[in-house]
Amino acid sequence: MEYTKEYTVKDEHIDVQGIVDGLYYPFYMEYCRHDYIKEVLGFDIEEEARRGVNMVLSQYTINFLRSLKKGDSFTVSCSLMSDKDGLPKIHFKQAIMLNGKVTTKAILSGTCVPAAGGRPFLPESIIEKVKAAPVFEG
Repeated sequence: MEYTKEYTVKDEHIDVQGIVDGLYYPFYMEYCRHDYIKEVLGFDIEEEARRGVNMVLSQYTINFLRSLKKGDSFTVSCSLMSDKDGLPKIHFKQAIMLNGKVTTKAILSGTCVPAAGGRPFLPESIIEKVKAAPVFEG
């Protein structure tokens, strides 16, 4: 299932060239991904952190294709993929779209870890949803 949210470029994210600074594209993806995790996966990151479970990123790859500019309204998408090796990881395929064209695309991978330390894992509620997700072959 692809999940999307609409955003508008914030003025403070514009650099001296008049485009969005590369640092902020992952933030827009994070806003969307966190809403997806809560609304679709049913995992409340803040609540789980209070319970001692942290969802963390382990890596990401991002490709910048076009720049966003001041005032642009754009869409960010997020979809879930499972790990091809069956590891306790989840992968998120994300894109930023402007006027029907991809400006930025990324794969972000993560897992859950106990706040007190310990091995990575996925909660049962997420494992069930990952079973139905396409496999990430990367």
